[in-house]
Amino acid sequence: MILAGGAGRRIGSEKAFLEPFGRTMIEATVEVVEEVAADLVVVARDFDQLSRLRGLVPGARLASDPVQGFGPVAGLAAGMEAAAGDYALAVGCDLPFLNPRVLELLFDLAEGHDAAVPEGKSGFLEPLHAVYRAGPMARACREALAAGERRIRAPLEGLAVRTVPLNLLRPLDPELLSLFNLNTDEDLIEARRIEEVRGGAGGRGIRRTRQERRSLSRLESL
Repeated sequence: MILAGGAGRRIGSEKAFLEPFGRTMIEATVEVVEEVAADLVVVARDFDQLSRLRGLVPGARLASDPVQGFGPVAGLAAGMEAAAGDYALAVGCDLPFLNPRVLELLFDLAEGHDAAVPEGKSGFLEPLHAVYRAGPMARACREALAAGERRIRAPLEGLAVRTVPLNLLRPLDPELLSLFNLNTDEDLIEARRIEEVRGGAGGRGIRRTRQERRSLSRLESL
């Protein structure tokens, strides 16, 4: 599931519709998540945003926050309720360097737990770059909403969470770019700088479009 609701007040635009690399963040995020998840749910914060997302994510199921004003907790509740499998990935749409191999690792690490949640560089958990057991997380989110709880980490407090240290991610993502968030104009500038360096070195990786990947595959088969 992808939470598309971020208003992006500090960056001056809704994060789902930002175009740091020539296409919207929601489109780029969908492409990466589709590599690791058979069923995809995109959660909008309200029906207005949902209607604007519809044409950008034709292959996804759409849901919206069940209540307004509760931010990601409401989005997680909607997404977990809609999840088709026992485990569900949850990411925001402000992660320009999502790494599908890291996401696959989180699925593996979540087995036997209610969640696998990476530590961030700041030491805090990254609940919007994590894998959850859908049933327990849905219940925890409903309980948080009923208690008027808006803290995104509140639903995790009653779950069996496997905290994923950064050293487990580094073999797949040495610079930990998959945890890079777009929150400010400065972040957007830095993301473009990083992408230019990676692209210039032939390292665009997951940011390649499907057409680019098909073209590369044809060239490699010659």
